[in-house]
Amino acid sequence: MNILLLIPSLAAGGAEGQLVLLANGLATRGHAVSVAVLSGGGALERELSDVRLIDLGKGSRADLPRTLARLVRLVRRERPDILHSYLGTANILAALCGLLCPDLRLVFGLRASNVDLADLGLAGRLAYGLERLFSRRADLLIANSQAGREHAAACGFPQDRLAVVQNAVDTGRCRPEPEAAARLRAEWQIGSAEQLVGLVARLDPMKDQLGFVRAAARLAAKMPGARFVLVGSGQPEYSRRVRALIDELGLGARVVLAGQRADMPAVYSALDVLCLNSAYGEGFPNVVAEALACGTPCVVTDVGDAALLANAAGAAGLVVPPGKPEELAVALAEMLGRADRQGPEVQRQALAAVLAYTPEALAQRTETLLEQLLSGSARTKG
Repeated sequence: MNILLLIPSLAAGGAEGQLVLLANGLATRGHAVSVAVLSGGGALERELSDVRLIDLGKGSRADLPRTLARLVRLVRRERPDILHSYLGTANILAALCGLLCPDLRLVFGLRASNVDLADLGLAGRLAYGLERLFSRRADLLIANSQAGREHAAACGFPQDRLAVVQNAVDTGRCRPEPEAAARLRAEWQIGSAEQLVGLVARLDPMKDQLGFVRAAARLAAKMPGARFVLVGSGQPEYSRRVRALIDELGLGARVVLAGQRADMPAVYSALDVLCLNSAYGEGFPNVVAEALACGTPCVVTDVGDAALLANAAGAAGLVVPPGKPEELAVALAEMLGRADRQGPEVQRQALAAVLAYTPEALAQRTETLLEQLLSGSARTKG
């Protein structure tokens, strides 16, 4: 197949990393793969291998018409079998391109679940509405989680064209790193006898760092050796609220505010337990899969496909309802106890849980869907 992938950029991010894994995997399987970015210069561009990169040169929003014209010229020149777009803006442009290139097969990549329109602002709500409207132009829509598929169907995306291909974990990059973990714990001044619980996410109400801090206070009162780390940056006002709550609950000496980190395998390996405390909005939570790939057990809220991963991890996974810091504290204490008592077995079950989510599986499952699309009978786009 001749496949053109389209995404706003290849800046560091979850969806962007998944597209790179998919592009490289499809190229390895013998397909001609190109990646078009609306705006070039992203850090992940250098990770493409045997994949052509095309920069459509978008600057501001005012450049969108010119960017669309460049995309149409590219499609007419290269004649790809499939245009597979990732994320809302790219999906909208792909659909508009399809109007001008009627023989082009369109595949939308849907990357989120339980979108709260109130959080998007006017421009975001308009874009989501257009993506939903133009989804009827797509031949296939691929969600990266079961939760994402269900949410998209409930929001009016065409259910008969929705499929699921869950994210991949790059186990060549995400793997236990005990030496790097020891260095990082020393940097954070975490003693060898202390147990470290971490939440890795952008600072955003959706990720509920406030609830995590409340659970940490409960846990700290019962476990003097428990320490906590928040990894990520985000909304300034919300960040101030998180810091204020840490101080209010007297946790200042027990919590590390690590900010954004690039050495994520070291971060996961440094933790005794990873916590995902999202209130809503998760699809396939990459941080959970990546932590498990590093041998780190997880406690997650039942949001998106987080429970699916945690349940697959056996003794290395626990699930609690969102918005229940008292239940989260109990589960964290239970998992810390398991990690202390059954360390090697917990790590083994964590590593085993992600064996189904390899980059090879991502490429193979996507390849199968695309081949089925091309071999199927033509349909009228509504």
